[in-house]
Amino acid sequence: MSQNIYDKVKTNPKYAELVQKRSRFAWKLAIVMLVVYYAFILVIAFSPNLFAIRIGEGVTTLGIPVGIGVILIAFILTGIYTQRANGEFDDLTAQIKEDLRSAQ
Repeated sequence: MSQNIYDKVKTNPKYAELVQKRSRFAWKLAIVMLVVYYAFILVIAFSPNLFAIRIGEGVTTLGIPVGIGVILIAFILTGIYTQRANGEFDDLTAQIKEDLRSAQ
């Protein structure tokens, strides 16, 4: 691609909208994941007895399902991002491409 095409993409208002929406959404999801993860780590560091509570009469402690929950939240947030990326973000990308094709 030529520099001219890059300049047209960068000056397209839909591109600015795409970058802004995608960045804002990614930061929100990243903050949610960081809060969940660091809360988990802080409980382990400062109150390890909380996760050491046994569930039922077996050897499983509260920390196991909470840890699995942290992993599941990561998968769910990834799925949420992928769904939005394949929908709204791909639609904006297609509109930007169409604008470039019609301008040539």
